[in-house]
Amino acid sequence: MSTTSNLTPSTLSEVSNLSGIQYARQLAKRWGIRAPQQFLRMWRLHRIPFDSLLSNIFEALDSAGARFAFPTVAAVASMRPELVRWIEREGHEVASHGYVHVRYPQISARARREDLTRSIAVLGKLGVNVQGFRAPYDNYTDDMPLMLEELGLAWDGGLGYRPEHRGRHMFFHVDVGGRQSRVTYIPLNVWSDDRMIDTLGMTPAQITKRLKIEAKRAAEHGGVVMFDLHPIRIGQNKYVGCLRELAEYAVEIGGWCPTPAEAVCYWNDKNRWPGDSRFCMLLTGDIDNWVFSDYLRRQIWKRYLWRGV
Repeated sequence: MSTTSNLTPSTLSEVSNLSGIQYARQLAKRWGIRAPQQFLRMWRLHRIPFDSLLSNIFEALDSAGARFAFPTVAAVASMRPELVRWIEREGHEVASHGYVHVRYPQISARARREDLTRSIAVLGKLGVNVQGFRAPYDNYTDDMPLMLEELGLAWDGGLGYRPEHRGRHMFFHVDVGGRQSRVTYIPLNVWSDDRMIDTLGMTPAQITKRLKIEAKRAAEHGGVVMFDLHPIRIGQNKYVGCLRELAEYAVEIGGWCPTPAEAVCYWNDKNRWPGDSRFCMLLTGDIDNWVFSDYLRRQIWKRYLWRGV
């Protein structure tokens, strides 16, 4: 996989010039008058050290033998490489979530490519063999399938959130230059942690019930279901039990819970699930920040972390 890139001043400044004001506007657009409330919510969540959140997730999944994939912002990963390596030692997967957490439609095609290319290079220097990707905010542009193809990635877990793909129950491929993509795309379930917790205010019992319903549906059609459950929320003591119950329930009803890379590789080779598995459940969650100050420093990242590494 090629990860070399000439980082030109024009494309670097294009990303770095996304100012704090613009970032605040992004928050306001997403959260409206609830933006201050969201800042407070994130501050509260980050009071728990991230290594404790990861430990909670690992322990919750251990009894079911389930695995988790963490699409991680590479600029963040480079700040705590020991946590990235810990994730992989535990048998879970680290994927790319871009180099900085920026909405790709707001920057040029060249800047998009350089952000993604650099993310793969930085994660590679940390020892990660990057096979998967999810774009920040699940925001994709029409040129991105070709970009993912050229970078040799195995799977993508965000394009499947587009409305035209949400009804899918199985891995799919897209047209790239008149041929079927080598990259495998995975439909992303709409019941994310931020929707359930931040937007709808669901209780842990309600979250567990909803996720089990989605897993049961996957079992009924024999396909795949992928959840986006951010570690900053699902790893909290209050919510990690939802993850444990979901994983144990999925296995109970015949689910296989590997990493996305394992699932894609197996299905593309065998065209079935292993053993007596009825369906595949993929647990994922993006890592955007380690600590609350990271959440506030995105403008600074874009100004100095694009220098040579």
